[in-house]
Amino acid sequence: MHVNKFILKGIGNNSFRINYEASLNKQQLEAVTAGKGPILVIAGAGSGKTRTITYRVAWLLDCGVPPERILLLTFTNKAAKEMLHRVEHLLSGEARKIWGGTFHHIGNLILRRYAHLLGYNNNYTIIDREDSRDLLDLCLTDLNIDIKKRRFPKSDILSDIISLAISTEENVEKIVKGKYPFFSEQIDEIKRVLESYQNRKRKLNLMDFDDLLLNWKKLLIEYPDIKDIYSENFLHILVDEYQDTNKLQSEIIDLMASYHRNIMVVGDDSQSIYSFRGANFANIIDFPKRYPDAKIFKLEINYRSTPHILWLTNCIIAGNKKQFPKKLRAVKKGNFKPVFVPLRSVNQQAEFVAQRILEIRDEGRSLKDIAVLYRSHYHSLELQMELTRRGIPFVVRSGLRFFERAHIKDVTAYLKIILNPRDELSWKRLLKMLPGVGNVTADRIWKDISGSDKPLERVKSKQILDVFSRKIPKEWKKFTDLILSLQDDSLRKNPGGMIQFILQQGYKEYLQSKYPDYEERIEDLNQLSSFARDYSSLKSFLSELALLGSVESETVLTGGDEDECVILSTVHQAKGLEWPVVFVIWLADGRFPAAKALRNPENLEEERRLLYVATTRAKEELYLCYPIIGGNWRQATIMKPSRFLKEIDEDTYEQWIVDEEVETLLERMEKRDYLLD
Repeated sequence: MHVNKFILKGIGNNSFRINYEASLNKQQLEAVTAGKGPILVIAGAGSGKTRTITYRVAWLLDCGVPPERILLLTFTNKAAKEMLHRVEHLLSGEARKIWGGTFHHIGNLILRRYAHLLGYNNNYTIIDREDSRDLLDLCLTDLNIDIKKRRFPKSDILSDIISLAISTEENVEKIVKGKYPFFSEQIDEIKRVLESYQNRKRKLNLMDFDDLLLNWKKLLIEYPDIKDIYSENFLHILVDEYQDTNKLQSEIIDLMASYHRNIMVVGDDSQSIYSFRGANFANIIDFPKRYPDAKIFKLEINYRSTPHILWLTNCIIAGNKKQFPKKLRAVKKGNFKPVFVPLRSVNQQAEFVAQRILEIRDEGRSLKDIAVLYRSHYHSLELQMELTRRGIPFVVRSGLRFFERAHIKDVTAYLKIILNPRDELSWKRLLKMLPGVGNVTADRIWKDISGSDKPLERVKSKQILDVFSRKIPKEWKKFTDLILSLQDDSLRKNPGGMIQFILQQGYKEYLQSKYPDYEERIEDLNQLSSFARDYSSLKSFLSELALLGSVESETVLTGGDEDECVILSTVHQAKGLEWPVVFVIWLADGRFPAAKALRNPENLEEERRLLYVATTRAKEELYLCYPIIGGNWRQATIMKPSRFLKEIDEDTYEQWIVDEEVETLLERMEKRDYLLD
């Protein structure tokens, strides 16, 4: 077994307290014992990345590197504590002096000493996201920008804009035009608010999370002597999950490593999936360009998945042009081939997954060993409903259960008051969405309309305007017109159409001005609308929702354990996790990959990486599901299977046909060339 002697020179092998050759495989050992200089470790999924970093730190200590001269940067405090705890276990006592933690933690440690050089006091207060939003609200007030009277980005949106601008080092104008184009005409005012926000923080001696990184870099650039102190002190710098770093973090790392250049970055380019948060894929893919003398090590021995699963995942990622090529190889055994399951519709997809989950449970597996993964949160709608109907307990890791989300409750509140005009909770929810209407005014309006024989007509009357103690909201007429339109008999027989009508009559703009993830929320409502089109009356649709919503997330199967729940998650939320059984659903072009990625090669490659992450979560069984028909019986659309599925070698999976109707549908599609274009 080869062991790098660059740092070991002069140190006898007997001085090591750990038998590295016995503890690591060959690939891990070569990375752990690599010499000085820049090092890139491409750690494939399930290849023992954490173990490699841990033993690298232990090996440095074993070679005599003082612990206080090692810097370990991670993305979570949990990861740093876990690694340092393992080092502590391997080499008792020494790990406590290592500089280890998140980028924000290390930035804070340094700024506590030197913040005064940047115009702060060293006792500055760190504000969280909620405090940041509150401060932005104060800035809006100071500048006399009343977001309740006109359409202007709320503090959540403003916070997202400034965070993206800092992490990507792009100007505010580019961020707004790229992500929030409907606010382009207000860029000058947005800049004024953000400038006021920065000034207020400085004046009040506050830093938000982004400031900890921005000011850390600023300190290193504006005060070269301080940069020299730290870059000379840290003999070795290690960075975990390097593929997730943004441009700002990458530049900080380069500055901190500028003296000794002993930097080891560990990550997997094939798992770079967070560009929407500002992560920069170029950091890892271009590392050898920034450090031409970098040594590159690959960890390709996978301890998680069976050979058949890895064969399929290798096929998936092979389609990407920009990557460090690697082939994952399995250690564990297993003969179960991944299964490709074309289904007639999204409802049959949900039925298949639910039925197969019950079968797997009957085979002796725990429900918590099963995960269902999807590209976007709204893809879980039909499955949540089907699991609820069958009494299968589940936990949604990608957010709240579908019907618990604010925008779903908002829209269904409109439908509820049309069906039952005396629904006080729904009325007050809708009224308080209006600018200038709080609890007191909403209660007055409710008391007025509830005293009427015809509340839906009373809300449109002139007399109700006397209830307002202040100026009547300019949105009032639009609100009452919407209520009036929803009463139309043709709409009441089409709950899906009602939902679309609500979106078109102002609720879409409401979402855009309030939520950074407005696109996903609009997709949620489009999916709800599609689902609702299967119901011919508002009453039947709301009755179904009420029954589905009555099942609490804690409900378990008879005789089950509270921890016995199937996991539902987006792929983004599932990164870093693993399960014996994984279903990936909605594998149709336009869904996975997402439609907005189809026009951009770089985005399409990230979507392929996303599927790679999804499939590498599976340890023993993997099911890839694709609904042939989208929409519903009134508005059905033929969908093509994900282009990524067509890239996979057919020998890597089995295809299950669940009934003759699916087989017939596939034959018809093949004759019409649907699968070939």
